[in-house]
Amino acid sequence: MAVVHELTPRQARRIALRAQLLDAERPTDALDVVRHLGFLQVDLTRVVAEHAHLALWTRLGSRYDAEDLEELIGDGALVEIRGVLRPSEDVALFAGDMAAWPGEPPLKEWQEDLRDWVAANDGCRRDVLALLRAEGPTAARDIPDTCEVPWRSTGWTNDKNVMKLLECMEARGEVAVASREGRERRWDLAERIHPGDPPVPIAEAHLELARRRLRAAGIARPRALEDYEEKHDVRGVGEGARIEGVRGAWRVDPAYLDDYFEGRTAILSPLDRLVFDRKRMEDVFGFDYQLEMYKPAAKRQWGYWAMPVLDGDELVGKVDATADREGGMLIVDAVHEDGEWSAARRRRVDAELAALGEWLGLEVVRSS
Repeated sequence: MAVVHELTPRQARRIALRAQLLDAERPTDALDVVRHLGFLQVDLTRVVAEHAHLALWTRLGSRYDAEDLEELIGDGALVEIRGVLRPSEDVALFAGDMAAWPGEPPLKEWQEDLRDWVAANDGCRRDVLALLRAEGPTAARDIPDTCEVPWRSTGWTNDKNVMKLLECMEARGEVAVASREGRERRWDLAERIHPGDPPVPIAEAHLELARRRLRAAGIARPRALEDYEEKHDVRGVGEGARIEGVRGAWRVDPAYLDDYFEGRTAILSPLDRLVFDRKRMEDVFGFDYQLEMYKPAAKRQWGYWAMPVLDGDELVGKVDATADREGGMLIVDAVHEDGEWSAARRRRVDAELAALGEWLGLEVVRSS
């Protein structure tokens, strides 16, 4: 009979926090953090700091320097794949899917449409490969558009033929992001960027990615899906669990079931994986939050880039702050307290804000 662990909400929260390296025992190495988490989303919004840097600082603390991440990218230890940074050795886990692009049969209609559009523009695809082979890393704007069939979309990618073709070629394993200059990606042949390790068979790769996903989540719905890991639900890994007062089944990584936990205070990126899956966040933490940068200002409750606040094993509020780099200030517009904060909790959050300001090289200033 399959094992099903009965967990209290507190136990579930602590499992999730240990899995996300957000307990008191901080890791010491940036590459080890990325390997454990699986990936870092590339998001260049700098209201406070770019997400990848903020996520690493939240785990590593004052020992983390933004140059650490740039060095890992520069020396090839991390590579960008479809908008996320991954350890370069993990490319082998995705190579099978790249070779099978746009997917294993039977294909969905949108996959067929994508396949047919790339095939119709095979001449442009070959032109891109030839140019990159000759010129090396090149921005999309410097690649001639020789597409015969334009890309049609109701979204912002409409008529962005070269960009869309490059992204399809990236998914096929033909090209890769060599570097970024600001927000602009520079592309090169994937064979020059990826390490070239033999591909892991698709079924084996998906199972390994599911294991890693559960290791990074700690506890997850069996079929819960989130961006970047659509195929890697965790039904076949870990062990079964139920959370007291929460409906439905869960999967848990048994490595975290020893009940050991020592917490700390942390100010999280709005894109942090702890809060990225809103349904899990609500079920496990009972926390009401969403990123509001895309909402009209009048409809925001917490702020444009309000950062969730962790204290111990609870998510307890949001900090609305902005980095004024020219003025040398980290401006705190509001600290939204969920429930009744103790004076000790306020001191801990203030101390973490001070640590954030020190890491950024900015003076923390309250706007009111």
